[in-house]
Amino acid sequence: MIAALALGVLSVTSFAGSAVAQTCSEDRITLRGDFGTASFRIALADTPGERSQGLMNVPQMDRFAGMLFVYEEPGDVAFWMRNTLIPLDMIFADETGTVRKVHSNAVPHDETAIPGAPGTQFVLEINGGLAETLGIAPGTEMLHPAIEDAAWPCAAE
Repeated sequence: MIAALALGVLSVTSFAGSAVAQTCSEDRITLRGDFGTASFRIALADTPGERSQGLMNVPQMDRFAGMLFVYEEPGDVAFWMRNTLIPLDMIFADETGTVRKVHSNAVPHDETAIPGAPGTQFVLEINGGLAETLGIAPGTEMLHPAIEDAAWPCAAE
């Protein structure tokens, strides 16, 4: 699945306030905010084993790829960069998929704990520096089928 991260694609667009129905896919996450929207191809980490492995030992990742960590319940989470070879941005979101905290440019191999915001249920990891470049910040909303109580829900099929 990690190899698939090399196939990432970015789509950044602006929107003019109109509600547009968005379909969802397990291998893609879309974010929207004041910057417009940005879409990333992702690997999903939704089991304890997948979450503990994360992006460790991944030597490179396509610029617009990432990994979405999904927890069963909102709670307190912390990440570190042990055995992680590339700098990452960590985007922490609550049960509605609303971003509450962004940690930019986590340093490879650093074992210092990086705490999320209280009530974190989703964490998106993308290449370091990209969140700031795109304007991803607290208040940004995520669109993905794993977000059941979404502020920005998937369109009904």
